[in-house]
Amino acid sequence: MSPTAPQRPLPLAVTMGDPAGIGPEIVLKAYAHRADRGLPAFAIYGCPKTLAERAKLLGIDLKISEITAPGEAASRFSSDLPVVPIAVARDVKPGQPLPENAMGTISAIEQAVRAVVAGEASAVVTAPIAKAVLYAAGFVHPGHTEFLAALAGSLVPGKRHHPVMMLASDLLRVVPVTIHVPLSDVPRALSKRLLYETINITWRSLKADFGIDEPRVAVAGLNPHAGEGGTIGREDIDLIAPAIEELRREGLSVTGPHSADTLFHAGARKTYDAAICMYHDQALIPIKTLSFDTGVNITLGLPFVRTSPDHGTAFDIAAKGIASPESMITAIRMASELADRRRARALAA
Repeated sequence: MSPTAPQRPLPLAVTMGDPAGIGPEIVLKAYAHRADRGLPAFAIYGCPKTLAERAKLLGIDLKISEITAPGEAASRFSSDLPVVPIAVARDVKPGQPLPENAMGTISAIEQAVRAVVAGEASAVVTAPIAKAVLYAAGFVHPGHTEFLAALAGSLVPGKRHHPVMMLASDLLRVVPVTIHVPLSDVPRALSKRLLYETINITWRSLKADFGIDEPRVAVAGLNPHAGEGGTIGREDIDLIAPAIEELRREGLSVTGPHSADTLFHAGARKTYDAAICMYHDQALIPIKTLSFDTGVNITLGLPFVRTSPDHGTAFDIAAKGIASPESMITAIRMASELADRRRARALAA
C-alpha cells in the first residue's frame, strides 16, 4: 500500500470586522503582503462591495473573487482575494458605524466559526468589532471572547468550554482572569475555582499549542504589593495563593502572587512564559505599551483556534491609509501556527 500523501492545511477564515472601521483596511493590506510575508491562504468573511470600495480609496489594486466555502480559497489566493459574501444592510461610510450593519458583522463571526467546526477552515481570525455598535443592535455578549464561547457551546455540545483570553507578542504573553468587568466588581468576580481554571488552561495551552515543553506561569497579585502580607487586602492570601498552591501540587510550574508593578520589566519577563493578571487593564496596559502594533488576542480553552489583532476599530483613522496591518498579519500567522500544531497533535494521537 502506498503511503498516504500529506494533506494540505486548510485555509483560514478571516472576518472583516466592523465595516466602518479599519478592519477592511488591515485585511486588504495583509492580503497585499501575502507573498512577501509568506502568509497562508485565507478567505475573508465580509461584504465584497465594501472591500472593493475600501481598496479603491486606499489605492490597493486587487481582484475580489466571491466563493461559497473557504475550501475554494487556496486555489485562488495567489491571484484573487477570496471572499465569502456577507452583505451589509446599509452603505458603509468609513468612520461612521451603523447599528443596522451589526448583524452582518455578527453573521461573519458565526459563519467563520461554523466553517472551522465543520472542518472547512483551520482557524478563525477576527478583525476588530465595536461592542457599543453591536449592543445597539441587540448583541447580548460582553465581547468577542464570550460570544465565541457561546458559539462553541452550541456547535460543540456536551462539553463545558471555558474561554481564556491571552494577549501575545514576541515580548510578552498575558492572560486576564476577569475581562469585561467593572474594576469595582473584580474582587467579587474572582474565585479560587476561576483562578485555578484560568491558570490551568493557560499552562496546558502553552504546552500543547505553543510547543513549550515546561511552561512557566507567573501570577500577579490583585492588590498593591500583592497585598503586603494581608495589610493591603486579603484576596492575594485567601484566593490567589491557594489556587497557585493547588496547581503546584499537581506539578505545574506556577509562581506568585507577584507584585504587579515589578512583573513586566525586561528582567522579570525572562522568568516566565505567560503572566496571569487579575483584571483587564493589569494585563493589557503592559502588552499594549510593549507591542501595540504587533500584539495578538488569542482565545484559549475553545475547541477551535481563534486569534485577532490586539487593537480596536479605530474609526477615527478608517480609510486614511495609516492603519498598520502588522497585528493582523501576526494574528494570521499565529493562527496558522497554532492550527498546525493542533492538527499535528491530532494526527499523532
